[in-house]
Amino acid sequence: MSTNDKPTVLIVGAGLGGLMMGALFEKSGVPYTIFERAVAVKPLGSVMSIGPTLLPIFQQMGIYDDILAAGKYITHTETYKENLERYRAADYRPIEEFTGYGQYIIDRPTYYNIMLKQVPAHKIHFGKRVTDIIETDDKVTIHLSDGETHEGDIVVGADGAYSSVRERIYEQLKAKGKLPMADQEELPFSFICLVGQTEILDPEEFPIIKEPTCKFRGFLGKDIPFTAAMEKKAQSGETAEWGAYPTQTMIDETRHFPIQLDDGKKRTMGDLYDLTPKDLISKIMLEEKVFKTWHHGRVVLMGDGAVTAMHDAIALANLIYAQPTKTLGDITKIFEEYQEERFPAVMESFENSKVMSKAAARGIAGAILLFVMTHMPFWLWRLALKKTVRFRPQVGFLPNIPLMGSVIPVISPSEQKARALFEKQQQAGMVARFPL
Repeated sequence: MSTNDKPTVLIVGAGLGGLMMGALFEKSGVPYTIFERAVAVKPLGSVMSIGPTLLPIFQQMGIYDDILAAGKYITHTETYKENLERYRAADYRPIEEFTGYGQYIIDRPTYYNIMLKQVPAHKIHFGKRVTDIIETDDKVTIHLSDGETHEGDIVVGADGAYSSVRERIYEQLKAKGKLPMADQEELPFSFICLVGQTEILDPEEFPIIKEPTCKFRGFLGKDIPFTAAMEKKAQSGETAEWGAYPTQTMIDETRHFPIQLDDGKKRTMGDLYDLTPKDLISKIMLEEKVFKTWHHGRVVLMGDGAVTAMHDAIALANLIYAQPTKTLGDITKIFEEYQEERFPAVMESFENSKVMSKAAARGIAGAILLFVMTHMPFWLWRLALKKTVRFRPQVGFLPNIPLMGSVIPVISPSEQKARALFEKQQQAGMVARFPL
């Protein structure tokens, strides 16, 4: 299959999912361009936990060492009450037994910059907001706010929770009476958060930084509606700011919240706020919803978030690589295969997120759930961890990384489809180089 045979993909959004997709297309030869509405990338982003669901893919891509060098190994997460009494720590060490890989914490801006280097600069266009999407039988065209138009075979909406791409296709479906009622409802959210990233801290003043493993800690409020999460490298976030005044108001409301850094000093969130540039603190909403409609015509949507978005990108990249033609019928078919493969994993992630939200909430139900989670026997905890590492897809058009560990991953049909074509092309290349 030549480059001319492969669909041209227009990726809207240069977030974690959009960059992953661009980086994979760069290796597969699929022609693509990325359009990002922001005029520049701000150094925002929450810390990420990266482990066996992504590390084999980074090995395939040749950036595994860069990721590990930028991250820090983590074995436990610790949660404290508002009075700094500690709950039992959550032990993540069995994951290495299950998969052959450990867990690492990396701050999102550093990870983003690593991924940004995988995509040539001329293939990412910043300050490009999509205003309309027009389809014909054989092409799709995006219209931008600056008057530009770009034509391709597929449009991928990788532009976050408030996706302009989703808005456009949902408007079309709603006008035809084909949009499910659930997809017409507003995005629900349970939490409003302050996120940011401190300056580089002095290890002598903050000795917790010297520890060989990452210290990831959460602090749960009891009588006040605030919960703090802290980590040794960064506090961060990724969505829209609400302006300086509301952010400063929330800083003032929460700066007295206590934290524990093992140095014998009484510290609060205010100590970290004072070490953080004000323009790097954002007030954001965390939305939780799984949409029913993932694609329409030549347009397909990716999820928001970290691992979920990147796994969506991997499945789509596999299927588009193996796409036999550019016809609408074949494109619709791979979009259906993509949703069928990814929906169970997305729903599992969604349900896990809801459980964590309930455990952090105030009230009797939250207290009971938190008690169960922090007192369950270790054998039951191991079973829960096993479920979290079942979805470990790889890229089918890059050399395979041998499986390790005791837990066999769920089969990825998109990976198998791309692998079959990749191996066929490899064999054909060998025959061409070494004729009988």
